[in-house]
Amino acid sequence: ADSRRAAGFQLPVSSFTERPKLPDNYTQDTWQKLHEAVGAIQSSISIKYNLEELYQAVENLCSYKVSATLYKQLRQVCEDHVKAQILQFREYPFLVRRNDSLDSLLFLKKINKCWQDHCRQMIMIRSIFLFLDRTYVLQNSMLPSIWDMGLELFRNHVISDRQVQNKTIDGILLLIERERSGEAVDRSLLRSLLSMLSDLQVYKESFEQRFLEETNCLYAAEGQRLMQEREVPEYLHHVNKRLEEEGDRVITYLDHSTQKPLIACVEKQLLGEHLSAILQKGLDNLLDENRISDLTQTYQLFSRVKGGQQSLLQHWSEYIKNFGTTIVVNPEKDKDMVQELLDFKDKVDHIIEVCFQKNEKFINLMKESFETFINKRPNKPAELIAKYVDSKLRAGNKEATDEELERILDKIMIIFRFIHGKDVFEAFYKKDLAKRLLVGKSASVDAEKSMLSKLKHECGAAFTSKLEGMFKDMELSKDVMVQFKQYMQNQSDPGNIDLTVNILTMGYWPTYTPMEVHLNSEMIKLQEVFKTFYLGKHSGRKLQWQTTLGHAVLKAEFKEGKKEFQVSLFQTLVLLMFNEGDEFSFEEIKMVTGVEDSELRRTLQSLACGKARVLIKNPKGKDVEDGDKFIFNGDFKHKLFRIKINQIQMKETVSLEGFFHEKCDHQIDAAIVRIMKMRKTLGHNLLVSELYNQLKFPVKPGDLKKRIESLIDRDYMERDKDNPNQYHYVA
Repeated sequence: ADSRRAAGFQLPVSSFTERPKLPDNYTQDTWQKLHEAVGAIQSSISIKYNLEELYQAVENLCSYKVSATLYKQLRQVCEDHVKAQILQFREYPFLVRRNDSLDSLLFLKKINKCWQDHCRQMIMIRSIFLFLDRTYVLQNSMLPSIWDMGLELFRNHVISDRQVQNKTIDGILLLIERERSGEAVDRSLLRSLLSMLSDLQVYKESFEQRFLEETNCLYAAEGQRLMQEREVPEYLHHVNKRLEEEGDRVITYLDHSTQKPLIACVEKQLLGEHLSAILQKGLDNLLDENRISDLTQTYQLFSRVKGGQQSLLQHWSEYIKNFGTTIVVNPEKDKDMVQELLDFKDKVDHIIEVCFQKNEKFINLMKESFETFINKRPNKPAELIAKYVDSKLRAGNKEATDEELERILDKIMIIFRFIHGKDVFEAFYKKDLAKRLLVGKSASVDAEKSMLSKLKHECGAAFTSKLEGMFKDMELSKDVMVQFKQYMQNQSDPGNIDLTVNILTMGYWPTYTPMEVHLNSEMIKLQEVFKTFYLGKHSGRKLQWQTTLGHAVLKAEFKEGKKEFQVSLFQTLVLLMFNEGDEFSFEEIKMVTGVEDSELRRTLQSLACGKARVLIKNPKGKDVEDGDKFIFNGDFKHKLFRIKINQIQMKETVSLEGFFHEKCDHQIDAAIVRIMKMRKTLGHNLLVSELYNQLKFPVKPGDLKKRIESLIDRDYMERDKDNPNQYHYVA
């Protein structure tokens, strides 16, 4: 029964046909209340009404479609207030000038206070009229929000006033100028004012353009003045400091959009306008003195400017060429040339790695520059590099451990890559290697083979095939000598001389000029024994004894006691004569030994004019002349038991000239044939021009002409019958 009654229950609802009317004068009274509240906010006095009540009043008015009127009324009130503010600036008692910093600062503080008050007021006003802002204003895209309306009014009636704007911008620029000159300024004031200009959207047109113009003038004048007054490191330090300062200004108070043009302006006026002057004035000194931090700063700064890195590259290259040339072309520096080149290379490598951030352009240009200057003096660097390697690989070199020696050889190979005269290096290296191997003066077989491996990797197997053959000969010679000693034990008269022979394949070793000398009977007998032994095992081979390479250990007796001498074969033949007598003339020695005249003079010089004077020359003098007599020095004294008496050598450069000419001739011939085979017919001048392009070593026109004539004689090419300056290739 209860449920039936509940189901039949009805609730009567009355429908409103009309919206309740607002009380009379409600709109006017409410606006009056709101107007008073806005006025209190603008006057910075307390509001009589509750903020929630005011917010509700705005919502009520908006609900009854008076939003448009309310917005207009609010705008008018705000506009009237802002217009009134301009009067305090127009009637400002101080005449603000750029050089009147106190008046300017007071003005800026006043305009800043006005702006801050305006912003605070608009925030409070918007909080009361928030419902209007979020409904009516939001639905009308043509209307600015209440906050934007406030900005628009301040912009139109305060900042757009020409006098106010000029005073404001002048004041800001004056503060920045003072800060740039080292004074402390109110940065928060600057930040607030520049933020105001940004918010009002007048920053670029009213401030930035003038700011950049003045910055440009300031740094243009400063750059000109300081380039005259300061040394390059000090100047670059100042530039770096200025860039940091301007970067800090952007972070602290300038708009971030100013950063790019501002920094570009500083870079242009302090760096871009003075690139060549900076480099010409100071780069060489920085490099000479190895000023790492200053060079790092130079690279970093120049990398910021258009064309800066390219200018630095060019001067870098010129410095390397000029400095390197002083090392290479001065004959007085030959003794230390290679070490100076290695030190210089280490120095520039370190600069590239630490200062130039391993920039590939700097690395490549450094290599080109090294190649340019090192070949300004043909052949000599190649010769001295070979000699340097010899000094490091020779026994008795205690300067370096195996690891250090390996590093030195690696560095040498880098320098070696730059030289064009690799054939020259090969000739000297081969001659020095032969000496080390033949007299057993190689410091380390591992080091020798390591160097050989490096050369093979750099120049190919053809370059090192003969050098490798020299090592094979030495190993085979050891085996032969083991067999020979066994052979000698079976001889009825083995003799008193212990003979060691190295069998050298002629094509592998340097070319030695055969020299006939008069050996004593015991030596000749031993030679024949070895010849019989060797040819018995290797029939068909021919042995040629190289007397210039022979050496011996002689035992001698003096008043002081016994000594041993390590001497050449020529020195041996001379000294053995003094077993038969105490005094001989130059002519007698020459006749008995059979040693060639100039070689004998050098041999006697080493025995009678050197440090260990086993013989006494009469008359005294450095040079050996015809008629000189030589007497055995029975009073000879020396602190060592075994003494090495070095043979005085001719300059190897002279002795190798034939080798180089032969090498060059082959290369010129090959180049001519290669060109003619491709072109078939070619004029003399064009052929010579093409040869100069292809040949990697200096050559005279006369030498080219000789090689062309030689090839014509050998029927590789022929002259044109009508034009003798025209050549045809003969297939």
